Amino acid sequence: MVTRARDGSPSEGEGRKRRRSEAQEAKVPSTRKASAAARGGVYIPPFKLAQMMKEVGPDKQSESYQRLAWDALRKSINGLVNKVNKGNLKEILPEIFGENLVRGKGLFVRSLMKSQMASPAFTNVYASLVAVINTKFPEIGELLVTRVVLQFRRAYKRNDKPICTAACKFIAHLVNQQVEHELLALEILALLLENPSNDSVELAVTFVKEVGAMLLEVSPKGLHSVFERFRGILHEGEIHKRVQFIIEGLFTVRKTSFEDFPAVLQELDLVEIDDQITHELSLEDKLDAQSGLDVFKLDPNFEESEREYGKMKKEILGESSSEEEDSDGEGSEEEDSEEERDEGPPPTAAPVVTDAGGAGITDMTETDLVNLRRSIYLTIMSALDFEEAGHKLMKIKIPEGKEDELSSMIIECCSQERTYVKYYGLLAHRFCQVRRVYQDCFAEAFHKQYKTIHRLETNKLRNVAKLFAHLLETDGLPWSVLTAIKITEDDTTSSSRIFIKILFQELAASLGLKTLNERLQERSAVSSGWYDGVFPKNLPKDTRFSINFFTSIGLGGLTDDMRAHLKNLPKTIMQNKQPNPVPSSRPQKNKGGRSDSCSYSGSYSYSGSSYSYSYSYSGSYSYSDTADSGEGRKKGKK
Repeated sequence: MVTRARDGSPSEGEGRKRRRSEAQEAKVPSTRKASAAARGGVYIPPFKLAQMMKEVGPDKQSESYQRLAWDALRKSINGLVNKVNKGNLKEILPEIFGENLVRGKGLFVRSLMKSQMASPAFTNVYASLVAVINTKFPEIGELLVTRVVLQFRRAYKRNDKPICTAACKFIAHLVNQQVEHELLALEILALLLENPSNDSVELAVTFVKEVGAMLLEVSPKGLHSVFERFRGILHEGEIHKRVQFIIEGLFTVRKTSFEDFPAVLQELDLVEIDDQITHELSLEDKLDAQSGLDVFKLDPNFEESEREYGKMKKEILGESSSEEEDSDGEGSEEEDSEEERDEGPPPTAAPVVTDAGGAGITDMTETDLVNLRRSIYLTIMSALDFEEAGHKLMKIKIPEGKEDELSSMIIECCSQERTYVKYYGLLAHRFCQVRRVYQDCFAEAFHKQYKTIHRLETNKLRNVAKLFAHLLETDGLPWSVLTAIKITEDDTTSSSRIFIKILFQELAASLGLKTLNERLQERSAVSSGWYDGVFPKNLPKDTRFSINFFTSIGLGGLTDDMRAHLKNLPKTIMQNKQPNPVPSSRPQKNKGGRSDSCSYSGSYSYSGSSYSYSYSYSGSYSYSDTADSGEGRKKGKK
């Protein structure tokens, strides 16, 4: 038991124990001290650390030397991150790039998160620092965003409000610096306002104040939906009055277009828009924190890694290297090439990843396709009008052969609306006019949608039908796509009949029944057989079914040609069935007399819901000739 004097100073016994422990510590070998220092458990002054590195020796491949170098890197990064502020950010950036960020990216990210947690007021400074480093080392920016999102997830599940608030603030400023996509901000707001409570609503208000100016610029529709949700929470009145006043204050901030809460301060706007790399992470993604990057690991190629980062640092900072260093670098490259020749060519299946993270990796999980669809969706939903959306979508540079993703995404977004929005029809028509390949994609989509129309709900079916009707009436699509439609009792279902009904009713409403009928009676289209399935004439049963269908939906004027066809059908049948004289069936008379006779009769009737008629016919034919017989001549004289 330690005894202390009354004035609080340690007693003589405690002093002897302390001196004894110091003496024992002096006998500990330097290697043990180095390992303890690398783990961060013991503070070693810089001069003593330099002395220990000299004692370890010049062997850079040894574990003791690399541990000491790791500890020195950790302390240097922590010191630089703790020193950074608005005034000295530009001066500290070269010093940070001077450290081996490839080796110490885990240390750098951990130091940033700890500093931001301790000093939330400097969050915008740390975000600006990350934005600059992200342009040169995108993997560091992605690692930071991943860890902050995971931190928010854990804090939200544990109801840890302080950590959750700090993580939200960091994410907001990363979105402002365009290190992270604005979709993550909208997902967080949707999560916080899904089941509103006093804390979640208050946190959402704080988050919107930080990121609202950026969302107002890049996603005004998304921000509008968030404020509509705030308005609904106010009307429900299930939260505390203090929180209600906070929401009302947020609406006041919105009226001023977030003037008091700018997205990026002028002195922290250090990155050009074209140079920034934006990461698209979601709350639902499976994220890996890569915690192993924070732990020391022995590097068998330590010297080579340091040499490569030295070259990268000179390129980033624009330093000129001496001729000797260039010659050394060329020699090392020749040695590497000789080793590669001895080892043989690398396997093509394994991606080659450099320390800087810039490598060509073949991704078989279709991540690029998912990101493309997400970019198209966000662009469509965030644009104010179809012209802005078309301009932004053209800048995405959709890969060749993936143009159908654009058409399918426009159709999908249109089908998700409660009612049809003309915005999607105008956007689809714009792309059909820009390039022929998009017109072919929408034509193919028409065939696919009609084949699988039974899978859609009535509301989605209605929106899709109106979208294609708009494309047909504006000649965005060729009318030859109607060859996919066959209006018969066997070839249609209830869903397809609703689709055809809405399609033709929209065409008649926009073009007029007379113009629509003229378009459907064009000689080139009729001769090409585009509308043979819409107006079938092969079988009377199918013709009657089509007539009844168009009559029931109020478009009976389109069936005049089919009605005339049915009316003339008996005459056509009669002409086809008129018999020719057959010698073997003629009745013969004696003495050269000759006579021919035949008879025919038939009837045809039709009745429908609003149209009926009947037709019958009969007749006979006879012929006789007795000029060659003597009796005939005598009777003629008499």
